[in-house]
Amino acid sequence: MTTLADPARDSRTLVAAGLIFVYAMVIGFTDNFVRVIAEDAGLWQFHATRMVMAIAIIAGIAPFLGLRLRPVRPGAVALRSAVHGTAMMIYFGCLAFLPVATVAAGMFTAPIFTLLISRFAYGQRIGPFRIVAVAAGFLGVILVLKPGQAGDIGPATVLPVVAGVLYALGNIATRTWCAGERAEVLLAGFFLALGSFGLIGMSVLALWQPAVPEGVEGFVLRGSVWPTGRFLFWTFVQAAGSLLGVGMMIRAYQIADAGRVAIFEYVILPASAFWTWVLWGETLGPLAVAGILLIFAAGLIIALRGR
Repeated sequence: MTTLADPARDSRTLVAAGLIFVYAMVIGFTDNFVRVIAEDAGLWQFHATRMVMAIAIIAGIAPFLGLRLRPVRPGAVALRSAVHGTAMMIYFGCLAFLPVATVAAGMFTAPIFTLLISRFAYGQRIGPFRIVAVAAGFLGVILVLKPGQAGDIGPATVLPVVAGVLYALGNIATRTWCAGERAEVLLAGFFLALGSFGLIGMSVLALWQPAVPEGVEGFVLRGSVWPTGRFLFWTFVQAAGSLLGVGMMIRAYQIADAGRVAIFEYVILPASAFWTWVLWGETLGPLAVAGILLIFAAGLIIALRGR
């Protein structure tokens, strides 16, 4: 095994970093409008509606872009989609009863678990520089999320970490279980999984019919309601933006090592903070700025020294 630098691998890592940057900027913008969507409808209807819109967009552009939506290994694609979809539903569901800082900190443990799974399940070397990068990036996440504002630690706080584990497993599955699958196949599977969860949730809430708070507080418990024009517009923006962003993310994991790409995903935090400032005028404090610098440092360590 050679110890020399691999220009082809380094080039793929650089391209993957660019794809993740585009993904972060797009998702950071669209996710800032979830607060607007939450005022008019529920989490489950949002995912179900977004699935219909996203699949319609994919089907509409497929003939013009030469997209092929038939999976090579349907079982692997379905399993990968279910794992990623479950991670995201746990993440959004936890927002109903846990502070955002607690949920996000748990979700962003995913790069740590990506490296651990890669090491112990697949025997990949992770090296000291990548370990340092993960530690620096996670510390940056904690600083951005303003430590000390989370609620009391209890059994429920484990769920966001479970989401992080599943998200990491789904990222690895993109390159291992689903090697050879086209990006559009994985993208369609991702939206179908989330939409299926949305339909199941709407069915359960139609039978259960719990008391639902008004506004954003009722986002998780709200079942099917008559959609407003604002809900449909921003859900379509979410669908189109997610197709572009998640498609970029999937492609990044296809062309480069999952352990390296996972570090670049930290950039979604400063991207979201940037759009929050542009759209809503909310600014970051000194700790958050320090955290962002650590996040970028983690990405640079992986890009320049990761092996």
